[in-house]
Amino acid sequence: MTRKPARKFSGDRLVIASHNPGKVTEIAALVRPFGVTVVSAGELNLEEPDETGTSFAENAALKARAAASASGLPALADDSGLLVPALGGDPGIYSARWAGPAKDFNAAMAKVEKALEGKDDRRAHFACALAIAWPDGGAETFEGTVHGTLVWPPRGARGFGYDPIFLPDGHGETFGEMDPDRKHEISHRARAFRLFVAACFDGK
Repeated sequence: MTRKPARKFSGDRLVIASHNPGKVTEIAALVRPFGVTVVSAGELNLEEPDETGTSFAENAALKARAAASASGLPALADDSGLLVPALGGDPGIYSARWAGPAKDFNAAMAKVEKALEGKDDRRAHFACALAIAWPDGGAETFEGTVHGTLVWPPRGARGFGYDPIFLPDGHGETFGEMDPDRKHEISHRARAFRLFVAACFDGK
């Protein structure tokens, strides 16, 4: 089935529908070259909707629509996570929940390592769905992945989330060690973002 063309982004302000400072920083850096002013959901004191979707795409669209409706501005949301085949795809869409209410990703990484005890398969991939939504309820989603292996102990203090234990295929540094500009070139979020730009920006 042919996908209908995405709506073009024609404004100059965009809400990043996230309360995660790491995600806001990464997405803001990706948007900056297009002359778009960004504001985060946290800065606008927008409530975080319950993530009731069963996929990254559903949750991203849910968050983007909520922020666009509340702010009256186009909103871009990310839903992403780490999928580990040896754990049946966990933590998957529950990646943030593995960090607990305190959002302690050191504990989440330790939980992954504990769950992998006795398993030789350390393959993993990050998946990202980006959703752009407008105040009238319309939305589009774009998805990207990056494959790699998990390492222990964690390496590097850059990035956020599970980055310090993720070694992308073909590279010698984890996302936690990698220069942010280099990560932006190859990450799951960057790949989804390139699809978003190609669909929604006219030659910007």
